[in-house]
Amino acid sequence: MQRSRMRFLTAALGAAMLFVAMPTLAQNTEQKAGDKDKSQAGEAKDVQKKIDEFAEAERLLGGPAANPECLWLGRRVVSLLWRDDLDTAFRHLDLYDRFGCPAGHIQATFRCLVRQGNFDPKAADTLNSRVHGCWVNPSAETQGTAAAPSPTSNR
Repeated sequence: MQRSRMRFLTAALGAAMLFVAMPTLAQNTEQKAGDKDKSQAGEAKDVQKKIDEFAEAERLLGGPAANPECLWLGRRVVSLLWRDDLDTAFRHLDLYDRFGCPAGHIQATFRCLVRQGNFDPKAADTLNSRVHGCWVNPSAETQGTAAAPSPTSNR
């Protein structure tokens, strides 16, 4: 008799759990039409931005540094180096070399980034935009830095 009560109690507890979970499963998980349109427009904008970045690199650089795989991996390596994630940067650098991308371009881009100095880490997408700017033009002058102070004399 004790065993049948235990089975009944277990079955009742399981049914109660399913009963409680059913309203959660019945809720509508689809996004509203306005949200779908906004997310699709955002995705289309991101895709177009990437295509434009690749086209800009091809136009300005030419050669293997402008290849999409070199551009993507190279910018990633430089960003990781800037954030002091050397282990991951070196793993990406192995892939970069395996694709036949120019190693000197990583050095020139990182040099350009270091010359620009620190920036506001709270600013959105600042590191990525700086890395891309240095990638397509590593010999560019520093951007956003103050001019050298003029010498003063004490009289």
